[in-house]
Amino acid sequence: MTSETVQDPALTAPSTTQAAPRSPLESLGLRGRALKAGNWIAVALGIYLLITAVNVIGDGFKAATGGQAEELFAFAENPIVALMIGVLATGLIQSSSTTTSIVVGLAAGGLPMSICIPMLMGANIGTTLTSTIVSLGMARDPESFRRGFAAASVHDMFNLLAVVLLLPLELLTGFLERSSAWLSAQMVGSDGGVVAVVFGGLGAVVSAITEPLATFIGVLVGWIPQPWSGILLIAIGIALILLVINAIGALLKVVMVGRAKQVLHGAIGRGPLSGIFSGMLVTVMVQSSSTTTSLMVPLAGSGTFSLKQIYPFTLGANIGTTITALIAAFAFTGVEASFALQAAIVHLSFNIVATALIYGVPFLRRLPLSGAVLLGELGARNKLYVLAWVLGVFVVLPALLILATVVL
Repeated sequence: MTSETVQDPALTAPSTTQAAPRSPLESLGLRGRALKAGNWIAVALGIYLLITAVNVIGDGFKAATGGQAEELFAFAENPIVALMIGVLATGLIQSSSTTTSIVVGLAAGGLPMSICIPMLMGANIGTTLTSTIVSLGMARDPESFRRGFAAASVHDMFNLLAVVLLLPLELLTGFLERSSAWLSAQMVGSDGGVVAVVFGGLGAVVSAITEPLATFIGVLVGWIPQPWSGILLIAIGIALILLVINAIGALLKVVMVGRAKQVLHGAIGRGPLSGIFSGMLVTVMVQSSSTTTSLMVPLAGSGTFSLKQIYPFTLGANIGTTITALIAAFAFTGVEASFALQAAIVHLSFNIVATALIYGVPFLRRLPLSGAVLLGELGARNKLYVLAWVLGVFVVLPALLILATVVL
């Protein structure tokens, strides 16, 4: 074991020799088995509300744009603008699955693959905003916030590095476009088989459980004229995330002891391959990488998992989120099916290649970790660094590049 692994506290979980944490539910008079059951029920309720909040933000964006979200993509005239639109759109929608499904539809409608590919890469960057928002719920505790913000930022750093490495390579060689065209030609005419049925069914179950509350919240603000009702929904979703995440973090410190902690560590903390597979599986189930990575932030903030353990889990989330676009592609027939399936395969291939390249090369593997540690330290020192990072990466830079292209 190297001294670097031992001495870097940002990469490892904190010591568990501290005093046992107290459950917030103890103030209600719960004790013993009732307290244990109540803790788990409260965690499940918190996760439910977190998933609902992400849905509310997405519904708010759709309402604010009058259901014409596709028009945001109409400005893409070159790969750089397409990339920035992918970032901006996904940051607003809070769902890379939604963005990629829209791109799949646009590909079927004739949008050039050279424009679709950068958009899909941008979606990978934009989806990381949710976990950053979640980390803000820990802002009152500097140490928890440092760990939580670093865990959120490692996803940012990896996806940014993946685009920096693979977009120029794609522009020079077209390797993603060529390989995806060949694969889609072999698969076109399929309905996705049992894989699409199972994954689609899991997504339908999660949606069926969480959508009613999101719809109810939408009804409550439905009397407000557009686009203000949509903007209010986005604000409600963000507020709900910030409200819930503190409670989840406190509860996780209590419930993640003993057998429960061993099981979760066995799934996520056993090693990189186990972590990647776990992240992929959870994302397939909830149909949202934003939700998956957001669930990991309080676990990192509470010290249940180290940054090194969270890292491969987020890579699995990147791969798992591509299933939604694949399922959407199988809905098309004829010539449209080939282009739709090709776009979906591009997204899957990009994430698999990025994971193999960056995580497989020790020097590259370390870069997202180092960047995340630095951001965590800066963010814990001054929240203005967090604000600058969020606005710079997800709003200002995309908007300026799009504006410069339109003007010039």
